[in-house]
Order: sequence, then C-alpha cells, then structure tokens
Amino acid sequence: MQKGFWHYLEWTAAWLLAALWAAPLLYAIWGAIHPGEFTTHFDLTAPLTLENFREAWNTAPFARYFLNTFMYVSMTLVAQFIICTLAAFAFARFEFPGKNIAFMLVLVQMMIMPEQLIVKNYEIMSSLNLVDTIPAMGLPYIASAFGIFLLRQTFKQIPLELEEAARVEGASWLGVLLKVYVPLARPTYLAYGLVSVSHHWNNFLWPIVITNSVTTRPLTVGLAIFGAPESGVDFPVIAAGTLIAVAPLLVSFLLFQRQFVQSFMRAGIK
Repeated sequence: MQKGFWHYLEWTAAWLLAALWAAPLLYAIWGAIHPGEFTTHFDLTAPLTLENFREAWNTAPFARYFLNTFMYVSMTLVAQFIICTLAAFAFARFEFPGKNIAFMLVLVQMMIMPEQLIVKNYEIMSSLNLVDTIPAMGLPYIASAFGIFLLRQTFKQIPLELEEAARVEGASWLGVLLKVYVPLARPTYLAYGLVSVSHHWNNFLWPIVITNSVTTRPLTVGLAIFGAPESGVDFPVIAAGTLIAVAPLLVSFLLFQRQFVQSFMRAGIK
C-alpha cells in the first residue's frame, strides 16, 4: 500500500513539473496562433490565424539569423570534435611529462564560468580583427573542457586489445584513432553534439557582446532585438517569432527523442 502511494506521488509530481515546464511554451503557442485580443482571453472558439508568423518573418530578417546561427553552431561543433578528440586521445592513451597536471588544468576550466572571461575574450577577438564576425562567436568555445573530459573517459573504456590489433596491422596512431576509437565512441559524440548544439543555439550573452550587425547576429540576439519594448511589436508577433526561433530544436527533439535519450545513457550522462 505504501509503495503504491509513493508511486502515485512520484507520478503526480512528474506530471506537475512537466506542466510547469510546458506552460510558457503552450502560452506562446496560444498567443502565436490567435489574434491579439485573445492573448489573455482563453476562448476555445477563438479564430485561428497564421498572420502573426507572417508578420514576424517579414518584420525581422529571420532567414539571415537562421543562416548565421547554423554557421556559428556548425563551425563550433566541428572544431570542438577535432580538438577534443585529439586532446582526449592524448590524455587517454599516451604518457608524457606533466600529463596529470595538464588534465587537472582542463578540469579547472570546467569550473570557470564563460561570463567571467568576456572582457578578455573580447580583447583577444579585437586584437585578431574578428569583432562582429561569425568565427568570433565560436572561437572561445572550441577547446571544450567538458568535451575533452567526456571523450577521454570513453576512450579509456575501449579495450587496449583493439588498439594493439590495429597497430599490428600497420595502422598509424591517427589511423587507430579514426578507425578504432572514433567509431566506438559514436554515442558519446552524438550526446556531446546534442549538448553543444543546444547550448550554442541558445547562447546569448557572448554573441550580443561580439556582434554588431544583422550579417552576424544569431537567432537569440536577433530575437531579443525583435522583442525589445522600443520595437513596438505586440505579444502575438513576439510569440510567433519565439516559436520560429525554437522550432528547429523542438522539432528535432520530438522526432528523435528516443535516440537522444539512448545516446545520453550510453555516454554515461545522468
């Protein structure tokens, strides 16, 4: 009896938390698909409209924002995969002086909030003449301590016999990495890729500091400017713009949620 009560309590709490999480999204959907007069008037017979989406798309250059965001996220993820893979392989399979100290410094990086380095990062980007460019948004993040740590732990779990067999067959160290370690770490790469893409897709503070023009602004910055009070845009149009911005991530999660969960479980992310 007691076990059934706690199970019911957990089930109820889970649904309440899910409802609280989904409430802002559901309210944005309601406001986006109804005329402005029904924003705070919940009438199930209210007429539906897509005019808010059309107005939002025509008011702000969302096509350019999408392109900027895609380029920023893609370039950052590819650079992270390359750098984190090489660093993690070195930490997992090679012995060199100061290895443990170097890895401890990598772990220390995980304790430093990116916001603390904004001024120094801006100075570096300015000295490289990269202010207001898409690469500048991703450069501070390409050497990801979390990615190095995650891949190192995965590489250390791969049996050494596979590496030795590849070496006997004449494979170089790069060949061993690309033909043995990378394929076996595919779930980890997928899990880390999802974390990286979702983080940078929603990143706001650093992009708004380093970008100044429409040609470089990502969706988060463009949406903030679009929804600013001085722009005079009403709530239904802002809600429509918000849904346009989050639609790719939301649709991807709904379509591939099972693969997402399996990848996180296989990678050991709890």
